[in-house]
Amino acid sequence: MQVQQILNSKTTSDVITINPNSLIVEAIKVLAEKKIGTVIVSFDGISAEGILSERDIVRELAKTGANCLNRTVNELMTKDLQTCESHTSAEEVMQKMIKGRFRHMPVVNNDKLIGLITLGDAVKARLSELSMEKDALESMIMGF
Repeated sequence: MQVQQILNSKTTSDVITINPNSLIVEAIKVLAEKKIGTVIVSFDGISAEGILSERDIVRELAKTGANCLNRTVNELMTKDLQTCESHTSAEEVMQKMIKGRFRHMPVVNNDKLIGLITLGDAVKARLSELSMEKDALESMIMGF
């Protein structure tokens, strides 16, 4: 299954973004209000400059204390962004996420942000594929 099929099956295609110059406290409000675990960092809502997760914030809180809440998103975000394209397979996305130990991956086509896929999305897609393969094999065996 390709990433585009996963994006098509999601209930919302909105990708929540935040400006890199926003404060961490503002990012926390967005995460809480939208009930999400990560936000894409973007100047224009079209390109992806980075990603900021709850984990990034918690780690910095543990390291430097509450003062980090007044720092900018740009200071805490992951800048070495791992992305995929709509034609990428769910299996490839899942392998990259597991290897890189992250749970969210922006989907970018021609340098334009078109979606966000989670590890859960990729696992669900792969399980669906395996279930269909199993059913097809059982049908073949029963048919003979």
